[in-house]
Amino acid sequence: MAYGADISVVYNTLKDLANKDQQGFISPTEFNRFANIAQLNIFNGLFDELKDAKRLSRSGGNPMRDKSRIKRIEEDLAYFSKKITQPKASGKFAKPDDLARIIGVTTAGSIMLDQSTKKPIELCYDEEKIERILVSNLSAPTAEFPVALVSEFLHVFPTTVNKIEIRYYKYPESTISGVREPNLPTYSLTGTSRDFELPEHYTSDLVYEIGKMIGLNLRDTDIVNYTSQEMQTRKQAETY
Repeated sequence: MAYGADISVVYNTLKDLANKDQQGFISPTEFNRFANIAQLNIFNGLFDELKDAKRLSRSGGNPMRDKSRIKRIEEDLAYFSKKITQPKASGKFAKPDDLARIIGVTTAGSIMLDQSTKKPIELCYDEEKIERILVSNLSAPTAEFPVALVSEFLHVFPTTVNKIEIRYYKYPESTISGVREPNLPTYSLTGTSRDFELPEHYTSDLVYEIGKMIGLNLRDTDIVNYTSQEMQTRKQAETY
């Protein structure tokens, strides 16, 4: 069974919803216009959900339930986890093209006598702070405790570090390029189309998210109201 949400299930559900009176249809072109945005919206929302879940856990609000929620989100995000080794080029390290969020960075090392020689690199996002670190006698970066400034590129100190490993969450790949059958409002899974990268249990979220955008585009208040109500009901159910 495929891991990702089935594109045909999402499309056909939306088509049935929009065409309940059999007077029209959602074309593959219209569907594809919103599919990528919907998947990206849900993907980005997972980080907000994870932040909220961890905050609730720290406050002691029903920790057992909240921990399971954290575990679920982290398991879903794990599918998008990647690792890449980057060599230095022109004094800096390039970020991966599909980078969404950095998980962590280490120096590139090896395993010797069952011990890793990799060193975790502290990440800094503030240029003024990194300047203070570099001139400090107490916190200046060393080979044992390297630091990186995260900007358009990664600038790692000390500059003797020539290769790093970046573990990160990648963006979901562009979803589907649907194929319209001649003169028919059908959606073909042949050619370049593929399923969503979000797990199968996000099928309903994709239906609601895409349906909301399609409803607004078609000025169909029934679709907008239905999808908005379903999303609200689902979120309320997760709260209890």
